[in-house]
Amino acid sequence: MDKNSLIGVGIIGAILIGWMVFTGPSKEEIARNKRYQDSITQVETKKAEAIAKEVAAAKVAADSVKPNDTSKVATVGAAVVLTDSAIAANNLKKHTDTYRDFAPAAMGKEEFYTIENNLLKAVVSSKGGKVVSVELKQYNRPGQEKPLVLFNSDSLQQSLVLNAYNSLTVTTDSLYFTSEQKNVTVAAGKSGEMRLRMQTAQKGSYIDYVYKLKDDSYMMDYDVVFVGMQSIISTTNNEVLLNWNMQLPSQELHIEKEKQTSGIFYQTIDPTGETEVDNLSLVSSEDKTISESGLKWISFKQQFFTTVLVAKTKFNQGTKLNTFVDKTNSAVVKTNYSQLAFDYNRSANETFGMQFFYGPNQYYTLKDQNLDFEQMIPMGWSIFKYLNTWLVIPIFSAFKDSTMSMGWVILILTMIIKILLLPIAYKTYLSSAKMRLLKPEIDAIKAKHGTDTMKVNQENMALYKKAGASPLSGCIPALLQLPILIALLNFFPASFELRQKAFLWAGDLSTYDSVWDFGVVPVINTIYGDHVSMFALLMFVSTIVYTWMNQKIMPMNNQQMPGMQVMMYLMPVIFLSFMNSYSAGLSWYYFLANMITFLQTFLMRKMVSDTKLRAKIDENMKKPIKKSNFQQRLEDMQKQRQVPVKKK
Repeated sequence: MDKNSLIGVGIIGAILIGWMVFTGPSKEEIARNKRYQDSITQVETKKAEAIAKEVAAAKVAADSVKPNDTSKVATVGAAVVLTDSAIAANNLKKHTDTYRDFAPAAMGKEEFYTIENNLLKAVVSSKGGKVVSVELKQYNRPGQEKPLVLFNSDSLQQSLVLNAYNSLTVTTDSLYFTSEQKNVTVAAGKSGEMRLRMQTAQKGSYIDYVYKLKDDSYMMDYDVVFVGMQSIISTTNNEVLLNWNMQLPSQELHIEKEKQTSGIFYQTIDPTGETEVDNLSLVSSEDKTISESGLKWISFKQQFFTTVLVAKTKFNQGTKLNTFVDKTNSAVVKTNYSQLAFDYNRSANETFGMQFFYGPNQYYTLKDQNLDFEQMIPMGWSIFKYLNTWLVIPIFSAFKDSTMSMGWVILILTMIIKILLLPIAYKTYLSSAKMRLLKPEIDAIKAKHGTDTMKVNQENMALYKKAGASPLSGCIPALLQLPILIALLNFFPASFELRQKAFLWAGDLSTYDSVWDFGVVPVINTIYGDHVSMFALLMFVSTIVYTWMNQKIMPMNNQQMPGMQVMMYLMPVIFLSFMNSYSAGLSWYYFLANMITFLQTFLMRKMVSDTKLRAKIDENMKKPIKKSNFQQRLEDMQKQRQVPVKKK
């Protein structure tokens, strides 16, 4: 083997060794795997011990059976085992020792019941008596035809925490409820009810869960009824705790967008009865204990759907909330936890009323509940949200049931906004045209004063004032468009009307359109993303062209405002990196706004005569400049300071 071959073999060996080192498990992974195996061993050991105890108990019971009594035993080979009745008696005794009066509810078999109307179908489990799954019949996930499942039993945990006899704590998720109604279907114009009962060992003592659902409603009543429980529930505690936790499953195309918009929202009540809607962080994990006097409702909000638990009175002060963000989990958006409490007065018959809302984050659907649910929809800052509530939402809602594509609805919206801004745009164009016609005078001032920038600026400003022009007029359209863009920036990705609405090459206007997924490229992925959005690209090109055209119409003195020129061209680049992974509907709106601006400018140039406008400028420059009162006072003060003091 020659030298080169030896070098090659050495390199290959080094690569293999390096690969084994770098791809092998780390110390943390080894420790984690050991803990995992240890936990499995512990579980298996506990199972074995439990089986051994069951066998020992069965043997003791079998030994206690009289020789001629065969009703409680059966012989299988050489082993003696208990019959079903003996096992049931043995289990009842065991559960009585653990659960006391709750023992009858500690044994059972999980069954599932349904209650549904024309909008939703809720599945209720006998174990815990809770709603474990909800289907929204009118909606589905991207690429699926079956109804959308808002959550399922794997993602929900709900239970009452009952303190009994001052020494025992029982959670209802381990107890079994029974119901006479297996499946309830609500007819048109009617309402339906399902009652589940958790029976105790004491006669006339039980807890009922009562679910009521009306036709054509996303709101379902949920009443917790305590009957004869005053002698069982602890006398030292005046509250009952309710644990309600949920892992939010991914419902949309891009889970990273869901993680940015999902979380916990809630409405607090202060001592005066005033309410306020607030939320935990949408971008990071957060714990919070509600210090206000009470809580009206708590919502586990997803990007386009919401599950809300509402108290018909209020939940008590001290509610604990937690939202957890696992950035590595590609199936779960977020995990939300809540521990609520309500009063228990130990009456013979006592009801705490609640409601569940299972539905879409559609503005008018939420607003119709009269509980301020609509405040969960991001509308933008208070000064901008009126554009969404008074214009955007009404237009979207007016066309939501039509066959017209939402892309064309956005065109209609853009045209209405541009028409409303047309008077300002016209005045802006006149000022820009005046600046363009004043270029000879501006050049003459520059030639006269040379590098004396202060003199140049003073005379230019005096010229602008005489002519009635403004050097910032070309920036006004962009500045006017910015607050509108900010208002739509929040609303478009959360607009339910855009969800799964296709237009041209975009499959869903609520998220980004991708015409090329080029994968992972270092640095570029961080700045731009891993794909190319065509609508964002159109917006970028049209904005650059608009900026260039605006500069041609109104030449700007480079020495006066060089930073402004740089910023005008830098903003489209910044917007491109942002909009590439944003709502395609918003990029489409911005592109349309630019194109309509081009058309407006073209028509205005045809309508406005430069000759007549120049004559108007010359006429204005002959008139004396009218000074404001403030400016006159400043000049008078300056003259007084310049008056020499007479010597005595």
